Amino acid sequence: MTRYVINGKKIRDWKSFHFEFKFVMKFPDYYGENMDAWIDCMDELTEEPTLVYVENGKVMKETNSDLVESLLECTAFVDFRKLEAGSLGSEKLHFMSKPCTFFKNRET
Repeated sequence: MTRYVINGKKIRDWKSFHFEFKFVMKFPDYYGENMDAWIDCMDELTEEPTLVYVENGKVMKETNSDLVESLLECTAFVDFRKLEAGSLGSEKLHFMSKPCTFFKNRET
């Protein structure tokens, strides 16, 4: 499983959201910095099961609830698209905001 850590404290607005995801997830230079482009990049990066841990997710939710809502909606759409294409055996893209032992020796 591929694992990524996004720091929710670094996400203050849409611009910082797209910057953080592009940097951490290594989106291509042509990334359009909008949610349609985010969905496309996440779809490509999640051919294998992928876990994205949002560190400080509570802070992100408190300061950017509309952004978090869009993030969850778009994440569900990525999985839906995989399901429609017949490539989703089990959920492939997971987000979490609480740490677990899975991340003690995290690899990003």
